[in-house]
Amino acid sequence: MIKADNIVKTYNGGTVEVLKGVSLEINDGEKVVILGASGSGKSTLLSVLSGLERADGGKALYNEKDLSSMTEKQLTEFRRNTVGFIFQQYYLLPHLSVQNNVKMGADLIGNKDYVEIIKAVGLENKLKNKPSELSGGEQQRVCIARALAKKPKVLFLDEPTGALDEKTGREVLDYIIEMQKTSGFTMVMVTHNLNIAETADTVIKMNSGVITEIYRNKTPKTAYEIGW
Repeated sequence: MIKADNIVKTYNGGTVEVLKGVSLEINDGEKVVILGASGSGKSTLLSVLSGLERADGGKALYNEKDLSSMTEKQLTEFRRNTVGFIFQQYYLLPHLSVQNNVKMGADLIGNKDYVEIIKAVGLENKLKNKPSELSGGEQQRVCIARALAKKPKVLFLDEPTGALDEKTGREVLDYIIEMQKTSGFTMVMVTHNLNIAETADTVIKMNSGVITEIYRNKTPKTAYEIGW
């Protein structure tokens, strides 16, 4: 379980308060979308929950372990062994092939079956291609495969379809949702797209650094059933 207990996060020496006492719980295997406009604090919350940043107040917990009290070494181990990340920017190494970019994620946990994940995201014919030889959607699928090659318990996603056109965005979102069904990892996605929220089990709305609403979708939709 992921838990936020009255999390506060500030910048500029404490003069800018981005998170203002945020509390929530996310169950194992749940598919969660954090929804909000730019500047609402949703990406900052994602960073704190994933261990990329430390809270300035309150606690971020994973299975009752307080991330705020971990050493840098412990946080690095947590990120390596527990979580995967997919961002709007691809962050692929341009000189490496698809296979070797994904292998980087797999090597963190000694996963030898990473080629099967590349096949699962539909890139079995692009193993030797460099990122410059791929479309935007294909590059994002490499990012998905790299994150999943770590076999994460939790997958954090920050606007993963934000830079993609509708057709490619639906394809990428569909891949992510299907992989979550198959693997059963917890999924926490940040987006400003109201339609994508319809694919989640639970939706958390944020505004000005606070949670304004939490609700559940009775019947989450597929990537091809929502508007765009």
